[in-house]
Amino acid sequence: MCEIKTIGVLTSGGDAPGMNAAIRAVVRAGIYYGYKVMGVRKGFNGLINGDISEMTARSVSDIINRGGTILQTARCLEFETEEGQKKGAAMAKVFGIDALVVIGGDGSYKGARALSKQGVKVIGLPGTIDNDIGCTDYTIGYDTAMNTVLDALDKIRDTASSHERCSVIEVMGRHAGFIALNVGIAGGAEAVVLPEKQFDLSKDIIKPIIEGRNRGKKHYVVILAEGIGGAIEIAKEIEERTDIESRATILGHIQRGGSPSVRDRVMASRMGAKAIDTLRNGRFNRIISLKDNALIDIDIDEALNMTKTLDEETVELCKILSL
Repeated sequence: MCEIKTIGVLTSGGDAPGMNAAIRAVVRAGIYYGYKVMGVRKGFNGLINGDISEMTARSVSDIINRGGTILQTARCLEFETEEGQKKGAAMAKVFGIDALVVIGGDGSYKGARALSKQGVKVIGLPGTIDNDIGCTDYTIGYDTAMNTVLDALDKIRDTASSHERCSVIEVMGRHAGFIALNVGIAGGAEAVVLPEKQFDLSKDIIKPIIEGRNRGKKHYVVILAEGIGGAIEIAKEIEERTDIESRATILGHIQRGGSPSVRDRVMASRMGAKAIDTLRNGRFNRIISLKDNALIDIDIDEALNMTKTLDEETVELCKILSL
């Protein structure tokens, strides 16, 4: 078994609050156990181009409270090719990187797996606000994103109530409705539209709004996952069919930013330290995951074959509470 002396760390894919806390934990836990730690800037693009430098305990001071990622992230089409993957592996060798910690989502894991096939030992950490990684119950950034959306929803509800409006709020989640579903419950939405579920505009949106108006409600909130799309068109349709003034709000990338919540800071710190512990125990090409409130490591091929679905009890609860 090859001895690990130098560990690299990079962030890839969309940024998520808590990534800096994970970087900090990887760097400080690595140094604590006697490893040299190298930071790779701009994801796999930076790996290919050698944008790599040593990190110290001081390098990660005062970052745990910051959103985004100090290592930055970037798309890299070249890395999707075998030639690009070989370049990345070769550059890791140039800088003496024996193992690489990759923080990101499924796309980042696929990149990490490609590197493992080129001889680079890898560990993956789940970092995405969508919480859509099949092998883990929780992803870094998810809690902060939900709280950001909830704060926006509460503010929008204030003005909707003042004007007796319906607000259609589009949140992130192209293929996964976890943010929409949970914020819909927490924010008391009249309707929640999820990419995993087929919906009927008349039955699932128009009818609940009209029934609410008949009970004396003065404002309405519809949460829409971006995978559904058409928030502006749906708001227009609601107004035409109910005569209730309706407005669409697309929250966009504010959901990715902001200071991470306590849960994201602690979970990212635990996962970063777990990555180092996994390498210390000679376990390579693994994904760090939260399962039943315990941190475990899963083979990267197995992890990429796992899927995640919405909890049907939570979906049903959302319908019950929206009455």
